[in-house]
Order: sequence, then C-alpha cells, then structure tokens
Amino acid sequence: MISRVKICGITRLQDAQEAIAAGASALGFVFYAPSPRYIDPESAACIIAALPPFITTTALFVDEDPELVASIVAQTQVDLLQFHGAEDQNYCCQFGVPFIKALRVQEGMDIAAAVANYPSARAVLLDTYVKGVPGGTGAAFNWQLIPEQMRSQIILAGGLDVANVAAAIQVVRPFAVDVSGGLEAQKGIKCVDKINAFMAEVNRANHA
Repeated sequence: MISRVKICGITRLQDAQEAIAAGASALGFVFYAPSPRYIDPESAACIIAALPPFITTTALFVDEDPELVASIVAQTQVDLLQFHGAEDQNYCCQFGVPFIKALRVQEGMDIAAAVANYPSARAVLLDTYVKGVPGGTGAAFNWQLIPEQMRSQIILAGGLDVANVAAAIQVVRPFAVDVSGGLEAQKGIKCVDKINAFMAEVNRANHA
C-alpha cells in the first residue's frame, strides 16, 4: 500500500504550491489561534482558491465554537475538517463536512476503543500526547501501540521528519502521514528543501 502525505500548517501560497509540486495529496490549515501556524480564514480562502484540482484541503480546529467553524467552512470551502480537541461524535458531525478526528496517543491507551467513539470519521489521525498541547508537539509516540488491523486505515502524525518518516511508513504502513513542524524553516514557514527530502523518503519507503 502507498502511504499518502498531508502537509499541515500551511500559511503561504508558495508553501502550498511547493508541497503540491513535491507530491503531497492534502494540505492542512490551522484555525487554532494559539498555534504559531494559525492562519486567518481570509488568507486561507485565498490560498485554497488558487490551488489546482484533486488536492484535499483540511481545516484544523481545537474545541472551537460551532458557529465559527461553520463560518470558516463557508468562507474557505475546505474539503475536510480535522478536530484536535475533546470534540465528540455529535459535535464533529454537525457541519455536514467529512471529518478527521485526531487522537493523542500515550502508553496504556486503548486506541481501538478511542477510535470506536467516532464511527462517522472519515479517518482517525494519531498524534503524540503531550500534556496541555493539542498537537504539533514535534514528538513521536510508540508506533507499536497501534493495533495491527487498524494501521492501514489511520493517518500517522507526531514528530515526523526527514529522518524518521521512512521508518514510520515501513513499520506502520499507514494510509497517510501528516507532517507540519518537521518541514519548517521557522514556525509557520515551510522549507522547500525539507519538503522535497521528506517526499523522497516517503517515496523510497513506499516502494521498498
């Protein structure tokens, strides 16, 4: 199976274009104000409007007011929602847009039970648990915690970069990998050399 790539934390059209040119399947836009990768809806809408077809755009939220989520969906016309907080199934389903639920993995967690709480999710993204940080930690978790039967369906996140993404794909064989901080020149700004090197490692692992 070929693991796809989502590059998150896009704040500039240039970064979006470089990610697409390198082979990314999806782009993520962070609408969580405390994040250094936050983008305002108007800027995100401008970037999304300029993208070519067949690229999936994703809006990331953390326990956001539903009215604001609905407003941003209408303004940006994103394809997917990604929820990183304590949102339950009913919350996630109310917007009429397919969604991904992010779960933060820690030792002893029953991942299968946690996933079962979101039967309508288009996919589940597994990130690293760090107390008080909803995502973008830059830290990896123990991939062996992921149940074998689920691995081909999940999106793997958490501290992925050029140095470890090939190993992550070879060990887990996830549906997709999600990367943000690992490809940055500085917070919120991507590095084209890191993007290209990351995608080269993904392609190598996919065809190993």
